[in-house]
Amino acid sequence: MTRTRLLAALVMAPVAIAAILLLPTDWMMALAAVVFLLGLWEWFDLAEIEDTLARTVLLVAHLALMVALVWASRSTSGFSFVLLELMTVIGVVWWLLALAWLGRYRFASDHDTHARVFKLAAGALATIPAWCALAWIHAGQPNGHRWLLCALMVVWAADTGAYFSGRHFGRHKLAPKISPNKTVEGLVGGMLLAVIVGVVLSLFAGATTAQLPAVALVSLLAALFSVVGDLFESLLKRHAGVKDSGALIPGHGGVLDRLDGVLAALPAFALGKAVLGF
Repeated sequence: MTRTRLLAALVMAPVAIAAILLLPTDWMMALAAVVFLLGLWEWFDLAEIEDTLARTVLLVAHLALMVALVWASRSTSGFSFVLLELMTVIGVVWWLLALAWLGRYRFASDHDTHARVFKLAAGALATIPAWCALAWIHAGQPNGHRWLLCALMVVWAADTGAYFSGRHFGRHKLAPKISPNKTVEGLVGGMLLAVIVGVVLSLFAGATTAQLPAVALVSLLAALFSVVGDLFESLLKRHAGVKDSGALIPGHGGVLDRLDGVLAALPAFALGKAVLGF
């Protein structure tokens, strides 16, 4: 499984990096919308929306909201990111609420209508703000495309660092009811690698030496948010009684299994970058 996982990553990573660095923002938004909506389709499955027509209607509704946000942001004087910025802030607030949800493991764990409503709302609050944050980062000047790569590499570094440090040094469980394999030692290792990668790639994105402490702080916060996103998806999978959100990506599970940390980290990184001014 590890070899399959590595081979899949070696295929996906160059494609993702090329898209981030080479595509203009509008095309990047379109591509990201496709990927995020694929992840949202799997989210509907975890929310136990079994009817294909209902899931299709829900997906179209989310796509319509994305289109509406873009349409409402256009004017004769250019494109305004105010709505996307507002959605990004909403995303950060949502993930702080999700952290509280993680502390109440049984909340919405039943299989009735009310549980589905909460989980569908969570899907919208996770997906749409992350997509808005991605667009906001990528369109930023100068070097927004490089900053987006930096943000995503922070998430991937946190995941990779946690995996290897957890395997070699993991002793203390982080959230045994939600994700038994995650450890405190893995968390520390992931955060350390995420900060190092964030700082190094920020130099590629144009950060100055004076900005590096701020970059390190935002990288740490984004990596911590990515852990919340990862744990929240694990919670949904526990409630649904499944191991993976899907089987589209060999060795990795579903699209949502690769997006969970990204959905939480992007709003945190975008807002932190704007507040601290780098």
